[in-house]
Amino acid sequence: MQSSDTPLRPVTFHQDIPAIRFIAQTRLPEEYVEESAYDIDRLADAIRCLDIRGAPALGVAGAYGIALAALTSTALDLDKFRQEISEAADLLRSTRPTAVNLFYGINRVLTAVEQEQTISAAKDRAVNEADAVADEDSRTCHAIGEHGQKILPQSCRILTHCNAGALACREWGTALGVIRSAVQAGISVQVYACETRPLLQGARLTSWELARDGIDVTVITDSMAASLMRKGMVDIVIVGADRITKDAVFNKIGTYMHAVCANAHQIPFYVAAPFSTFDEESEEADIIVEERSREEIAYFGGRRTIPDLVKVYNPAFDATPVSLVSGIITEHGIFRLPESLSDIRAIRQRS
Repeated sequence: MQSSDTPLRPVTFHQDIPAIRFIAQTRLPEEYVEESAYDIDRLADAIRCLDIRGAPALGVAGAYGIALAALTSTALDLDKFRQEISEAADLLRSTRPTAVNLFYGINRVLTAVEQEQTISAAKDRAVNEADAVADEDSRTCHAIGEHGQKILPQSCRILTHCNAGALACREWGTALGVIRSAVQAGISVQVYACETRPLLQGARLTSWELARDGIDVTVITDSMAASLMRKGMVDIVIVGADRITKDAVFNKIGTYMHAVCANAHQIPFYVAAPFSTFDEESEEADIIVEERSREEIAYFGGRRTIPDLVKVYNPAFDATPVSLVSGIITEHGIFRLPESLSDIRAIRQRS
C-alpha cells in the first residue's frame, strides 16, 4: 500500500513502455494492487469492471487511452493510423455511456491527433495533450477544494455518497477534495460515508482514502442517512457528479434520495464537480443511464441473496433535479442552476 505521504494517483501513463498503470479499485480495501493496460482492450475492460472509475479519472483514462492507441499503432499510412485511433475512441466511449468526462478526455486528445499531418507528430501530440488533461484535472480539483472549504463552518459533519475522491480523479478529489482542503485549512471535519450499494464505493473506497489521510470517517448504510439528518447529526451533504445537465445532476444511484432527505431537513446539499462535467446543452431526458449486471445486486460477498427467477433493476446513476441542489462547487467558483446557466456557458466559451 502507498504511504499516506504519497499522493493517490489512480491512473498514470508510462509512454516509454507504453502502458497505462492503474490502481485496481475493485480489490480495495482488502489489498492495494496496481495493474497495467498495454492495449485499449485491457483498458476498456478495466473501465467496465470499475477498476478505473469516477468521472474525472475516466476523463484522464480516456485521454491516455487515445495516447496509448497512438503509441501502439503500427500503421504506416496516416489515414490508416487515424482510422485505428478513431476505432479505439469508439471502443472507449462505449464502456460508460453516462460519464461525460470520459467523452471529454477522449475527444480532446482525438481532436489534437487529427490536426497533425504525420504519424510521428500525431503520436507526440497525443501524449502531450493527454498529459495536459491530467495536469489540468489536478489543478481543477485543488481549486474545487479551495472554493468548497470556504462555505464550511469551522466545525462540521459532512455526509457524502459513493467516492468522489482522489481515486475518482487524477488526485485530491472533488467532494473529498473539499474535505481535504478543509482539513488543510484547520477546519474540524467529521465525515459520514454512505456505503453506496450495490458495489460499496463509499464503504470500500471513500473510507479507505480518508482513513489513509487520518481524516475522521464513519461508514453508514445508505438507508441510515435520513435518520442521521433527523437527529441533527449532519450539517451539509457534498457529493460528486458524473454529468450535469441544465436541469439535473447525474451521480451514483442513491444521490437523489439524499438530496430529497436533505431538502426535507433544511440541510445544504452541494455538488462538487469540474466544468468538464457540465453538459449544459442537454436535459435529463436526453441522457442514457447505464444499467449494470444483475449479479451486482443478486450476490453479496460471494453469496446469492436473490432467487434466480427474480428480476433485478440496476441503474448505475440517478438524476437529482437542480432545484434540490444548493450549489455546484467548481474550479471557477460556486454556481446554482438554472440561474447560472448563462455564466457557465460564457466561461465554457472562453476556455
